Amino acid sequence: MPGCAFTGHRSLPEAFIKDIEDKLVRGIEYAYSLGIRDFYAGGAVGFDTCAARAVIKLRERLPIRLCLVLPCRDQDARWSAYDRGEYRRILSLSDSAEYISDRYYSGCMAERNRRLIEYSDMLIAYVTRRSGGSFQTAGFASDKGIPVYNIASAISAAGGKESE
Repeated sequence: MPGCAFTGHRSLPEAFIKDIEDKLVRGIEYAYSLGIRDFYAGGAVGFDTCAARAVIKLRERLPIRLCLVLPCRDQDARWSAYDRGEYRRILSLSDSAEYISDRYYSGCMAERNRRLIEYSDMLIAYVTRRSGGSFQTAGFASDKGIPVYNIASAISAAGGKESE
């Protein structure tokens, strides 16, 4: 079954969260119109969390699935209490969860990102920098011929300032 993955920065500009959320919903609806039913998120704070929330919300009216591909079981060990609680809520509401490793190791995040792309026919991204894991993940997708829809470009074109 075709799938759509998400990748984006952990730090999002507060002033544009609503725009990001709106564009995520439109992107998911577009993917659904193409026959995509499975949506893959990496479980990180920031964009991954926004994407997972959008899928959960849209499941109220669309038959779609939230599939988490997580780098390690202890990924939230150093997060704030709020972020840890939201992560666990999303995990409990997901349709499936797959872990790359039981414990963190150098490279588990990159392996998670590659796995997201392996499962996907489309990538919805929020990438504003030409470095880092989200940029690399978009590159993995492009290299495989997978379309990348970078909603940061749409926000920037609409007058929003990109994050640092």
